[in-house]
Amino acid sequence: MKDTREYILYRGGSGEITEKKSRFIANIEKVETVEEAEAFIEQIKKKYWDARHNCYAFSVGNNMPKSRCSDDGEPSGTAGKPMLEILTAHNLHNIVVVVTRYFGGTLLGTGGLVRAYQEATKEGLRNCVVLERLRGSFLKVQIEYTELGKFQYTLAEEEIPVMGMEYTEKVSISIIVPEEKEDKIKEKIIEITKNTAKIQEERKVIFGLDKGEVILL
Repeated sequence: MKDTREYILYRGGSGEITEKKSRFIANIEKVETVEEAEAFIEQIKKKYWDARHNCYAFSVGNNMPKSRCSDDGEPSGTAGKPMLEILTAHNLHNIVVVVTRYFGGTLLGTGGLVRAYQEATKEGLRNCVVLERLRGSFLKVQIEYTELGKFQYTLAEEEIPVMGMEYTEKVSISIIVPEEKEDKIKEKIIEITKNTAKIQEERKVIFGLDKGEVILL
């Protein structure tokens, strides 16, 4: 079944594999326009000017993305297109990948090249920060001090990120709730506080989670 979740490249990175003494170096970066993608490709080509091949693939835009790829001298269809397929399989856009090959003296064949360029792209992605693009609401909840323990337990149980806390006459907790959990969380807050909590929806947000840390996108 195809993964329909949306992902975003938050931070680029690089990775390298070796196949029959050929080095495949992947460099991946976040871009917003075709021009930025082309500039990154040229930057990598200058950096690895002595390499035999600098193959690339990019996808720019979310609704109707513009994509392009190049085999840069490798047999047709063995590098750029397979690299682009990896980006498409991960639902990644606004991204460019360049895989540089230093030839090791042994021919890999078309199947071997496809696998090598795809594996290099995957290795590069492993060293990037890729976030699932989540939709939710930024809520501010005001409760009594006596209800704080139960409330914090519920947040931990439902894996709801806490963005801040204020202690005055009551406790104000700022949280981000994924849209699919919003009704459930509001019901639990009402239940815990016997309908005395004040729940204020401040704004809709798009966010990602990196090792539990909330990153607003």
